[in-house]
Amino acid sequence: MKPDHNNTVLRSPGGSGSSEASSGARRLLASWQRSQEYGVSAESVDPAWTGEIPDDSLFYQCGQEVLAGLHQSLVNEPLSMMLTDADGLVLNRFSGDSSLLRALDRVYLAPGFAFSEREAGTNGLGLALADRVPTLVRAEEHYSASLRTYTCAAAPVLDPVTGKLEGSVNITTWSNASPGLLVALAQSAAANTSTLMSSRSRRGEPQPKPQGGVFRVQRPRLEPASGTMRAMSGPWLRAFEEATAALSAGKVVSAVGEPGSGRATLLGQAIRQARPTSRILCASVPAPDLVEDWLALWTPELSKPDTAIILENADFLPAWAARELAGQVRNILRVRKQEHSFALGAAPSLLWAFTAVDLENIPPDLTHLAAHVVPVPALRDRTADVMPLARFAARQTRLRDLDFTPAAERALTEHAWPGNVDELIRVVHAAALLTETIDVRHLPPELRGASTRKLTRMEVLERDEICRVLARPGSSVADAAAELGISRATVYRRLAKLGIDPRSRSVPDSR
Repeated sequence: MKPDHNNTVLRSPGGSGSSEASSGARRLLASWQRSQEYGVSAESVDPAWTGEIPDDSLFYQCGQEVLAGLHQSLVNEPLSMMLTDADGLVLNRFSGDSSLLRALDRVYLAPGFAFSEREAGTNGLGLALADRVPTLVRAEEHYSASLRTYTCAAAPVLDPVTGKLEGSVNITTWSNASPGLLVALAQSAAANTSTLMSSRSRRGEPQPKPQGGVFRVQRPRLEPASGTMRAMSGPWLRAFEEATAALSAGKVVSAVGEPGSGRATLLGQAIRQARPTSRILCASVPAPDLVEDWLALWTPELSKPDTAIILENADFLPAWAARELAGQVRNILRVRKQEHSFALGAAPSLLWAFTAVDLENIPPDLTHLAAHVVPVPALRDRTADVMPLARFAARQTRLRDLDFTPAAERALTEHAWPGNVDELIRVVHAAALLTETIDVRHLPPELRGASTRKLTRMEVLERDEICRVLARPGSSVADAAAELGISRATVYRRLAKLGIDPRSRSVPDSR
């Protein structure tokens, strides 16, 4: 492929004729096109200087440790290893090659400078962050001529619990060095960073990576467009009515809010209200290495006039895929206009929407299509929905109505629900399998502790101190007792009284 840019040939990685090669070449071409649109200089990079480097995150601390250890093993190799944040800001740099370090300084590939595609054009770390997959950019494949002295490999680092993009591991060497193992080395360092983050995190076990899929909107939990949940709170109904009005007007709607808050459910019910006869498909963004097959599987559905599409977690979609998807949408609308399939000013038959945590993390090609944004409030901001949802979940589990004791209702309503509706459904489902009448004793310990009473200021301080000691890696109840100067039995009594689960070491809500 030859973009009209200095006559530079983009060579596809992975060998000619392979699907991997085709995908790599397409990603590079898309990156060059974005670089041109961003107005990046074709001659030299001029990245932004931040003036400070955030070094207090778990990602930074774990990445620093991993790269420092790797540097000790490769200190005599002509390599520079770097950690960047999700915006391409270089956080640190390790290398035993002083001439390479001086050369990198001349192109500002150093801590404190941002090297995203927007700042520096096509480069290894920028493309790895944009597409969320391991990436190799050889010397001649860089957009800026000043970077063609180097070959760069980078791999994204994802939060092991949430899947959020934290940053990347970037390895840079001279252009005449063999790049064969660079990608594998970057992938290994990124995986080790994520594993170390998991072991030191207090938030629980890492979640499995999303695999994606296409399905009718029918789920064992509260399903989109089911029509079964109408007696909802004012904040939910206002969001629902807003989404319905926008979809009825033919606008692409983005439902933004916390994961598990019911974003896809709201869109599904709004689509069913706006277009009752539509067939609804829900496509959840998969792991980055599966995106190409995922796109090919379901995007033909876009052209069917009787099908509505909900794209879940659009903020996890790689930039190249977002561009391709947006292009398909525009082409379909253009063809339908040419065929006069709808009159000027009337709503088009293409009906689709997407969900995300916030618009800032969605690839720009999709945000340009989002004509209407609907915020979906978290469950803690609509406590009136807790018991209707809980009763719905219990009925779905046992296929009949179950009773809740006042203590259980109070515990469920007062809990902060950090996992939103998804967490509530899981909790009630587990309780409904145990009994016909759900009581507080059938709920998890963190809910039982939160439901007893409001803690005094002294008890809050005591609770926080116990949690601080227990949160240390490898710390046991016996260790906590020794540090606090009390017996182990006393620690267990205080844990029970303050509502602390010693296994999860979670801090219950003390409202």
